[in-house]
Amino acid sequence: MSHSSLATLPQPPTEGKHLNLHPVVPNPPLADNREVHANQSRHVRSLDEADVQHESEWGSIRRLTKDTFPILERISIKRLTIAPGAIREPHWHANADELTYCLAGDVLVSILDDADVFASFTLTAGEMFHVQSGSLHHIENTGDTAAELIVVFSDASPEDFSLHGAFGAMSDAVLGNAYGLPAADFARLTRDTSSPDVVPGVGAPVISDRAGFPDPHKFSVEASAPPLDYPFGNARLARVQAWPALRSLSMYSLRIETTGMREPHWHPETAELGFVQQGRARMSILDPDGSVDTYYLKPGDVYFVPRAYPHQIEVIGDEQIHFLIFFDQNTPGDIGYRASASAFSSRVLASVFGVTEDTLPDFPFTPIDPLIVSRENPVDPGGAAAD
Repeated sequence: MSHSSLATLPQPPTEGKHLNLHPVVPNPPLADNREVHANQSRHVRSLDEADVQHESEWGSIRRLTKDTFPILERISIKRLTIAPGAIREPHWHANADELTYCLAGDVLVSILDDADVFASFTLTAGEMFHVQSGSLHHIENTGDTAAELIVVFSDASPEDFSLHGAFGAMSDAVLGNAYGLPAADFARLTRDTSSPDVVPGVGAPVISDRAGFPDPHKFSVEASAPPLDYPFGNARLARVQAWPALRSLSMYSLRIETTGMREPHWHPETAELGFVQQGRARMSILDPDGSVDTYYLKPGDVYFVPRAYPHQIEVIGDEQIHFLIFFDQNTPGDIGYRASASAFSSRVLASVFGVTEDTLPDFPFTPIDPLIVSRENPVDPGGAAAD
């Protein structure tokens, strides 16, 4: 199902219905030799160890693009840190929209859109902003601690331009003509076509009295009520139904307890890129050649699932997992295993699995997939059936 409106979302189960009323068996500890590092799977990379775009006392940018994560299509990710008082310089992306989630800190974001439409607003942890391709924008740390942001793009190889580089491309005379000023006024500026990325701020931040007001570019995802809310997990959704500014990206903030699991599923016409914010998990992905890629995830890891590849997420640690899951559509498609079994007759299913109808499991009728399910069984040590 596509979950095209909030009305189609499943409701939390009522008392005694669809809940695991039996004691949950604790997850068994995994042997050290079962720990799979990010670089051992083509679907996973560590953002903490990713390619460095910028590193200085003022901040850092690490990136995973198609150059270093070849499986990526239509999406990529960066991790941005900004020191107090520092500035992510004004810049724009030629071929990609941007969707940013604030992990920590307090920042000021300013955006100049097409037709001279300007916005400036504050952002704090748990809030997001969206910028269209080509829109000039900056991010400024206005707090006393480092700001940290996850930045996702609607292209696997985003192209960036900076205001510094754009000025460096033009002569003093051309700039003087553009502003009606003498060419000599621009000779004093330090200019070239490079992009410094993160720069120290000169003086105190200038924050408008209106910067705290709601803005169409901004969405407080963690302050929103989770449309999917179960005892064993919940999901908050940043998609076009609640945030009309979105065009080609969306995000689910997914939390699953040790008593839950993300149902096996796939996304029609939708790729998935996930960032592990908290906890440890195991995923399995079925590739078209019939191979199953099972791997383990830790905080800082990023995984990518191509469009319509079946996969699932299970908790393997002793704490809740929190994933930021980005999609290359403003409303992700979704088909789960539960609804899949409900879509076909017992005769069809028995034929598929080579058993008689009375041998089939008692599949519960599921017209709408729950996305998150309770964990009725302990985590099996092997992961996928193909292992």
